[in-house]
Amino acid sequence: MKELFDEVSFKCSVLVTKSYSTSFSMAVKMLAPSIRDAIYSIYGFVRFADEIVDSFHGFDKEYLIIDFENEYYKAQKFGISLNPILNSFQQTVKKYNIADDLIQSFLKSMKMDLVKSDYNNTQEYQEYIYGSADVVGLMCLKVFVNGNDELYEELKGEAMRLGSAFQKVNFLRDLKDDNLVLNRNYFPGFDLKSFDEKAKNEIIREIDEDFKIAFQGIRKLPLEAKFGVYTAYVYYKKLLNKLENTPYHKIGNERIRVSNYSKAYLFANSFVSYKLRLV
Repeated sequence: MKELFDEVSFKCSVLVTKSYSTSFSMAVKMLAPSIRDAIYSIYGFVRFADEIVDSFHGFDKEYLIIDFENEYYKAQKFGISLNPILNSFQQTVKKYNIADDLIQSFLKSMKMDLVKSDYNNTQEYQEYIYGSADVVGLMCLKVFVNGNDELYEELKGEAMRLGSAFQKVNFLRDLKDDNLVLNRNYFPGFDLKSFDEKAKNEIIREIDEDFKIAFQGIRKLPLEAKFGVYTAYVYYKKLLNKLENTPYHKIGNERIRVSNYSKAYLFANSFVSYKLRLV
């Protein structure tokens, strides 16, 4: 039965999420059960595309990302794909009316990673972040508002700022690997050679402003989504705090992490804050 295949497809998206990101999968568990599968399917799609351009060394990445894109559009056209990640994602796209321009912007940024190593000005930087992160926030927002277009338009700006904040934290945390392994530099004007405490603090101030605006949007989210999104927000704020308190040269030489114990403590505190209606 097709229903069984669809069920297996969504379970594959859950497996991808849990395998690649313990923190994100914990946050998704805090969403209402009715919307979890949709968010898992979005994560599975963007994770696989990102893995193609970041991890599949020794393979033809350009061919793989184009093939991935083509297979998605076949799935969208026919309503099925034997790739379970694409099969679950195309169902979410249709159910929640996710605009194709969001998907195209995301894939455009992924393809940029194959040919572009330096983002030399703010416009290039913002264009990449919009496609790689902001639109993912907007895809999720489509699920969260579940057809309420008025609320979607009201929260678009904050959703994009949250996506931006998450991505910039990732950039700062992954500074070493991006520069030395992938030969990429996302922050305009800064690389490992010019990175110092002043540069680090400038980046952190920029991210803090994103978080400040994003939090206002989190408070307006439907109850089904609010706690899960707030949980992810708290985790990334903690990671940013660790980066702020880490000397710049250490960030450039190792990957800063939040321990599993700290994650559990953060999520417990998030629950208390949520129940006390501080969010």
